[in-house]
Amino acid sequence: MPIQEDLSAPGPSGTLVGTLTLPAHGGPLPTETPVLLIVPGSGPTDRDGNSPLGVAAAPYRLLAEALAERGYPSVRIDKRGMFGLAGATSDPNDVTIAAYGDDLLSWTNAIRERLPAKDGARCVVPLGHSEGGLVALAAMARLPDPCGLILLASIGRPLGEVIRDQLRANPANTAYLEEADEALVSLKRGERVDASALKPALQPLFAPEIQGFLIDAISYDPVELAAAVDVPTLVLQGTRDLQVRNADARLLADAAPNAELKLLPDVNHVLKSVASADPSANLATYSDPNLPIAPGVVEAVANFLARIGG
Repeated sequence: MPIQEDLSAPGPSGTLVGTLTLPAHGGPLPTETPVLLIVPGSGPTDRDGNSPLGVAAAPYRLLAEALAERGYPSVRIDKRGMFGLAGATSDPNDVTIAAYGDDLLSWTNAIRERLPAKDGARCVVPLGHSEGGLVALAAMARLPDPCGLILLASIGRPLGEVIRDQLRANPANTAYLEEADEALVSLKRGERVDASALKPALQPLFAPEIQGFLIDAISYDPVELAAAVDVPTLVLQGTRDLQVRNADARLLADAAPNAELKLLPDVNHVLKSVASADPSANLATYSDPNLPIAPGVVEAVANFLARIGG
């Protein structure tokens, strides 16, 4: 079994905590071996990839364990102010994409201190999943000695466009689309909206406490960020993903100067294999931690790390 231990890093007003997963042999890590830093997705997503909003598939934990079996260590983290990082900030909603990027810098330094390389800095490869891809893209220009990047189920369009797309995909939202569009236009201008005046179905999406973060996140263009990334980049996208489209992955891969695109057949947003096109069968995997991670995800990530490590 892989070795797992707590790892900490300095945070804005408290300690950041994550889990380091190491190969079972426990011996010294070769200098050329990269370490994966798994950057979690949107909302209250924890270091295992689970969420109290109905996700218990543990995709990050399963990925970390599978990679350790192939000799690659990883660190998976909680988001500041949530779960194990509840003390890292007084308000988990008072964050920005840049603030999450600050945490990636701190984690990169902590990993290099825990797993030093004999010659130069240990290669730390951020793997951004979903919203984590935007965080990683925005942070790459500030990361010291960057060596690679993996974007997994990451949006290739500004967040406002993605939200519109996701709302329009569900016919049940037809009555709310015009109102949602107006709210998104306001947020794009940097203006808050009166959530209490919205239809009840839209109020959680535009809750007052998260509007500051939405205004910030909507301002980023992932394609512009990807165009500035000059390290080897792997763009991974499951073809059964209900949240992010294949077109998003193609936009990112086309923009990044040194990118490889890999579409993963029958893989969904929580990195599980789904043979059926039935959305209910897809969503059923979100609550099943016993369903293994899709082998294609592990293979693609491991092969990329092997190329990075030489």
